[in-house]
Amino acid sequence: MPHVITSPCIGTKDQACTEVCPVECIYDAGEMFLIHPDECIDCGACVPACPVSAIYPEEDVPAEESAYIEKNRAHFGL
Repeated sequence: MPHVITSPCIGTKDQACTEVCPVECIYDAGEMFLIHPDECIDCGACVPACPVSAIYPEEDVPAEESAYIEKNRAHFGL
């Protein structure tokens, strides 16, 4: 999974990240947005657009947010 959305997104759902995503791989998952791991092209456009700094490349997800790697995958049945 190229990029992962983490807990700062919960309840925020600003949509700035969805507006800049060239492949529209960011989906509304209820309380937050999640990135579809098979659709993301790893362009990174969403990272600076996120107003709460919730998006990371998978390898850079902080340890305390690592559960969101699986949460993103599980949401899409992967």
